[in-house]
Amino acid sequence: MKAVVMAGGEGSRLRPLTIRRPKPMVPIAGKPVMEHILNLLKRHGITEVVITVQYLASNIEDYFGNGSQFGMRITYSREDVPLGTAGSVKNAEDQLTEPFLVISGDALTDYNLTDIIKYHQEKKSLATLMLAHVHNPLEYGVIITNQDGHITEFLEKPSWGEVFSDTINTGIYVLDPKIFTYFEKNKQFDFSQELFPMMLRNGDPIYGYVAESGYWCDVGNLSEYMRANADVLQGRVEVEIPAKKLEGNIWCEEGVEIADDAQLIGPIYLAHDCRIKAGAIIHGPSTIGHYTIIDERAQVDRSIVWNNSYIGERAELRGALVGSSTGIKSKAVMFEGSVIGDNSIIQEGAIIQPNVKVWPDKEIEAGAVVNTSIIWGSQGR
Repeated sequence: MKAVVMAGGEGSRLRPLTIRRPKPMVPIAGKPVMEHILNLLKRHGITEVVITVQYLASNIEDYFGNGSQFGMRITYSREDVPLGTAGSVKNAEDQLTEPFLVISGDALTDYNLTDIIKYHQEKKSLATLMLAHVHNPLEYGVIITNQDGHITEFLEKPSWGEVFSDTINTGIYVLDPKIFTYFEKNKQFDFSQELFPMMLRNGDPIYGYVAESGYWCDVGNLSEYMRANADVLQGRVEVEIPAKKLEGNIWCEEGVEIADDAQLIGPIYLAHDCRIKAGAIIHGPSTIGHYTIIDERAQVDRSIVWNNSYIGERAELRGALVGSSTGIKSKAVMFEGSVIGDNSIIQEGAIIQPNVKVWPDKEIEAGAVVNTSIIWGSQGR
């Protein structure tokens, strides 16, 4: 069976992280989130993949290439303009002549894909949706099935007053190519908002398979991205981690330097060639990117720092996220939920208040207290 990996979204809720990279390329435990998805497909015997791309497509194509280095055969289907979930898959219709699996390239999961494929075949279904139970269904499509698994109700992103179930659509599907007869090529069309409700009205065989075990996280916003990183480090999701696990739940790639008196309280991920200097304190769950420096007596608490960045002496990160090639100078402080984009500089003693976002290429002056987000065309003082 082939798989289609949907990777065309902009990831606007993950800005400023996704201004220079597509959402499937944000890193989790040393790899882009989509690489974890490709590894999952391979574990279930799926090695032929079509990746749908649109936003910053070359970032994905350059990294994954033809798939040979990942033990897969990868082709790409480019959208000139966004076509919606179903529209993007229809672009690859010529390559999908048999039942195929669809999965998002920007969600993290270890679900048993073999089980849903088998279920789809047993039910002789046209469309089978992987479902999950969640505490807050408002951001997802809510679904009800009968005892046979046939979907009977479907509502995309309901309000609390409309919620009739805690069972939601995970965006993982097994589809028969006959579904392509429902809509035209090169027109915007959505699986959950248009195709599946249409099939439901027509009485077509559309089933839901509830995943009773396994992990799934839609890495759709900054808090979910932080949670997914933490869940990987805490062993809540089965993924391949390219690092050696040390005592204290510390994951280390090659070339890491840790000063003798640095304090590391796991879980922590240290990418290759990062340096943790004397007196630095890192509390997990935290991730430090490759070639990043945590300078003397700096404190990193429940934070993520991407590649080639610098955290200065006595600087403090508290539940914060720092992009690539960014400098946080000495005694600067970043509070809960703050995010600094790539190639930015936070000068000495500056304070970034909770939930403030700083776009790429910005400089915050020494001693500044930043209470509102710094976006295009503005500097912080």
